[in-house]
Amino acid sequence: MNALTKLLILLFTLLLSIISSPLSAQDNGVAIVEGYAYHHQSKVMAEQRRYQVALPERYFASNRQYPTLYVVDGDFQFQHVSATVHHLTRMGKIAPMIVVGIANQGPTDYLYATTWPDKSDEAFGGAVTFHRYITNELVPLIDKQYRTNNKRALSGYSLGGLFTLFSMTQADTPFNAFVAMSPSAWFDNQSITKKLDGAAEQQGLKHPLFISVANEQEMGVDTVVQWLEHHAPESLLWQFKSYPEENHFTTALPALYDALTFLSPDYGADGGEMLAMGDVEQVLSYFETSQSQWGGFEFEWLQAYQFAKYLFWSKQTDKIDQVLAQIAKKFPRSLTIVTVHIAKGMNIKGEHQRAKQLLDSVAAEGINSPDWQHELSVYYDAQQQTAKADHHQQLALSLAQQYQLRSWDVWELK
Repeated sequence: MNALTKLLILLFTLLLSIISSPLSAQDNGVAIVEGYAYHHQSKVMAEQRRYQVALPERYFASNRQYPTLYVVDGDFQFQHVSATVHHLTRMGKIAPMIVVGIANQGPTDYLYATTWPDKSDEAFGGAVTFHRYITNELVPLIDKQYRTNNKRALSGYSLGGLFTLFSMTQADTPFNAFVAMSPSAWFDNQSITKKLDGAAEQQGLKHPLFISVANEQEMGVDTVVQWLEHHAPESLLWQFKSYPEENHFTTALPALYDALTFLSPDYGADGGEMLAMGDVEQVLSYFETSQSQWGGFEFEWLQAYQFAKYLFWSKQTDKIDQVLAQIAKKFPRSLTIVTVHIAKGMNIKGEHQRAKQLLDSVAAEGINSPDWQHELSVYYDAQQQTAKADHHQQLALSLAQQYQLRSWDVWELK
């Protein structure tokens, strides 16, 4: 074997190793998980069906129950929907919710499952069965496996949007909010309006509806909107938005954003906006009003952080005890997180004894909170009690790991 042959063999071996090996970044990387995919055997569909689930960022840190957003065509839509929900929740725009992707198994299944029978084409016709599967099998399964409340929204785009409107017309629908993005209302000579008519007459239409269309031709959405304008019950809360700069393929993301904020209008406020409202009574009244929204309201980390900043900025820290008494009465599940963020402000200002006082007041629940443990560590560090400070900081990080907190949340504790 000559030197050239040896060199060629070596190069070929190296090339094979490069092709067959994953990128080094993947070797050393850690997966960022948005959700999980599952499957189960469906009796209604007589086959194995798949679904995806994404939980709120602090799901494991409490025993609270959450609204659920179901997404038709989960393989195509689930990732961007769950990421958007997580982001808007984190930024204080909407209530946290569980996202469930309803997987459609290929284009044939998608076309059949989202439509009702059409004599001209056997490719259509499975909406009744698909609705029964979701209602009688998937929703009960999700409710059994996860801590859900009775707030369920159904979201769909294109044919999924058509199915969303179909589900809205069904008397046994398990959903109480609907998001139809660029729905294929052209199907069956726009007969969805007849189904809406029948539903309005028989059981009434009372659950919020968001409907949208992009720069699309012959979708039939204008006919649905006209029906809503002239025939929808006065009690029906609905919103239509047009996206002339988007096409059928780019409209789902901006439409989803607007739909989620439609369900939670004026959900959050930052410290500056709270200052503009006036004194703390007005601010608490604002948040109390938010409780009546579809997803309800509790103070999440950002609202609690901004509310604490507002109290310091507006020089109302002398009212803290009275404020926390109102929080305990009006937002009982939010008392600990609000108290911890006010204690954080006190630690930052160097008023460590006051911070300790506040932390002690919610110790029964706070002991299981990474944020509570961290602020207690800050207090002991200020007292130069290093061993206690390290102990509580380690408890904070251990709880963060136990609750599977996101990386940004963990680094907030460091």
